[in-house]
Amino acid sequence: MNKKTYLPKVDGIERKWHLIDADGKVLGRLAVEIADILRGKKKVIYTNHIDCGDFVVTNAGKLVLTGKKPEQKMYFTFSGYPGGAKLTPYGKMMEKSPEKVLMAAVKGMLPKNKLADKQLKRLKVFRDDKHDHGAQFAV
Repeated sequence: MNKKTYLPKVDGIERKWHLIDADGKVLGRLAVEIADILRGKKKVIYTNHIDCGDFVVTNAGKLVLTGKKPEQKMYFTFSGYPGGAKLTPYGKMMEKSPEKVLMAAVKGMLPKNKLADKQLKRLKVFRDDKHDHGAQFAV
């Protein structure tokens, strides 16, 4: 039994582009799907300590929440100063910037380590179906 574990070379990883239509999809379920692609968990060469994920392009304008979450969900930010806490309701956040809603959900699904920032940079989120990454999908 002289089997060795295969470790992919970082410079030899082939990164593909995935286009995901988020129209009418539930926020949490979509975030899990995107996080798995960004981490590379669907690949045969997946190794948890090596960044082997792909690029993801998606739209965030028509995301859906279930139950009472659209009325109850709040986003918390803190500036670090006394009195610098802000709570923003989900509805207002979706009007202002739905991209931040999806980015926050995907960031919460990624591991809390040094690889997460690199993986999150490969996520391209747009408000609607128009994006400037059409050349990556042309074959």
